[in-house]
Amino acid sequence: MEKMTNRERFTALMEYKSVDRIPNHEVGVWAQTIQRWKAEGLDTENYSWNWFIGDPKWNMDHREYLPTNYGFIPPFKEVILEENDRYMIKMHKSGITTKVLKAGSVGGQSASMDQYLAFPVESKEDFRELKKRMIMDIGKRYPANWEKKTEEWNKRDHVLVASKNCGTTGFYWRAREWMGTEGLCYAWYDMPELMHEMMEFIADFTIEVSKPMLDKVTPDYVFINEDLAMKNGPLLSPAQYKEFIYPHMRRLTDFFKSQGIPYVIVDTDGNSEPMLPLLMDAGVDAIWPMERASKDQDPMELRKKYGKDLRLWGGVDKRELAKGIEDIENHLASLVPMVEQGGFIPTVDHLVPPDVPLENFLYYMKRKQDLLAGKF
Repeated sequence: MEKMTNRERFTALMEYKSVDRIPNHEVGVWAQTIQRWKAEGLDTENYSWNWFIGDPKWNMDHREYLPTNYGFIPPFKEVILEENDRYMIKMHKSGITTKVLKAGSVGGQSASMDQYLAFPVESKEDFRELKKRMIMDIGKRYPANWEKKTEEWNKRDHVLVASKNCGTTGFYWRAREWMGTEGLCYAWYDMPELMHEMMEFIADFTIEVSKPMLDKVTPDYVFINEDLAMKNGPLLSPAQYKEFIYPHMRRLTDFFKSQGIPYVIVDTDGNSEPMLPLLMDAGVDAIWPMERASKDQDPMELRKKYGKDLRLWGGVDKRELAKGIEDIENHLASLVPMVEQGGFIPTVDHLVPPDVPLENFLYYMKRKQDLLAGKF
């Protein structure tokens, strides 16, 4: 088969058609992983570490992202509230206050998750105040040259995505960032009117901010970040999702597809399996990253259950990469049936952690390219 462009390859894969090879996508690495690999001999300065846009040295396919800003305007002012040798307490641009441990930090990336201390929304009044930062002013949400840039985008031969990673954030994601996981868990019960208002606003805001750009250019997919599950299951019930989020998710996916975007992809870690029927019914075409440490996240089992209507991305267990060459070989071999079926893009199921030796990752990338080319 003749060599395809990145865009041709991606579209054919998503439509279960023949490809010259499967797209080579990955997520990224911890800063601590880069530090380790440098110590093990990798010339880290000659690599791109933004794997969402790709890296020719790893033979990753190039992707580009529309520069739409869906964040706060203006953002909250960053303030360091307390600091010593062990930790720092800081209010971030998101309005979230966290306690950050300094031990093991590399390049501003902590070695552990922050402790979350406070969030910007605790009441209806807080949400009304927060909405003042969610203005629709396109002059502030798009770059100055965006209309001229659409001419280049419309002639592209690479994949174009509706916004950068964690740009088009979804309903659970935004509500969690505004209220915190615990606060949100209570809010579905204690403040249902606020939650209905919040979900409606998220859809309205996303549609209104997106439309001027999407009237000029059609991306190949939109990535909606949700992270609505943990290891054993979702952080809200399917009944809650159906009542509060589903109608607006349906409205949002209908909007994106009415603009010509063929695929809506949802990013959620953990075990999202109980939500998949609702997501699919709402118009979702694929999920990512199928975190293998979580329950019910085997791509073969998901394919058997949901068929080809649900494309699958991810599914490479990061824990296997930390073991040994034989383990990596066996793990990739287990994915051959999925590759042969199509509609599957294997990637590590999140950032590559620092327990993965450089030798292992180089072997993984070499054999993964054999897998993508149907030569495993």
